[in-house]
Amino acid sequence: MFVIKKLIGGLLMPLPLFGLFTCLMLLLAFKGRKSALFLSTLSLVVLLALSTPFIANLIIHNNEPTSLAFNALKHPKIDKIVVLGCDINPNSALSSNNQLGNCALTRLVEGVKLAKHYPNAELIVSGGGYQNTTNSGLMYQTAISLGINKSRILQNPKAMDTAAEAKLLAPKLVDFKVALVTSVLHMPRAKDLFNAQGIEVITAATDYHNFAVLPWYKQFIPNAQALMVVTQYAHEVIGNAWITVRRWANPEAL
Repeated sequence: MFVIKKLIGGLLMPLPLFGLFTCLMLLLAFKGRKSALFLSTLSLVVLLALSTPFIANLIIHNNEPTSLAFNALKHPKIDKIVVLGCDINPNSALSSNNQLGNCALTRLVEGVKLAKHYPNAELIVSGGGYQNTTNSGLMYQTAISLGINKSRILQNPKAMDTAAEAKLLAPKLVDFKVALVTSVLHMPRAKDLFNAQGIEVITAATDYHNFAVLPWYKQFIPNAQALMVVTQYAHEVIGNAWITVRRWANPEAL
């Protein structure tokens, strides 16, 4: 079920969705269907538009509120700092930090910053992986290299998605002040899943974007980073839809 969910979710992302649709329509167009040629062209135009910083900014502008960032002035004490997993690039020839993707590394830096601000707090690094390498393991090693004592760090290596992270960590977080670190686009869904497990969290969002500051002539040139951010947003939309379906089918599921 997990693999099927990830496979379907991945195919519904902008690049594979519009790319495959374009290929299908072009195939039909070669068979004489003029409407297919129009639809394939439209699909390609939409994909290119979603890849421009201007459109990407319109999509994410209201979905990356600064209110989700952590404010230390409002929280004199934190007991647990939970850093959720993200992308990894396993390669045993590289150091642990070089095996963390940009998203994972950004989250960990925020977690380490909080751990240094709250020296008595426990740092929990979460996330499974593949090829015998886990997100939590790489974060653990990187956090140590950044000056965090290993006795303060707890790993959660068995969780393969956010729902599993919330479920597995909940028993360790009850009655504690918990700072939850994840990407800002991911934060609403993550917070919802932890709340559903009875854990109130203090948001510590990171991984913000601001395409509006780019010069006007770059706003309309498609680039990979803009498409990546739109893909992250699409991932959250589909993730929330999946949670809604699961809860409709079984209110105790998530």
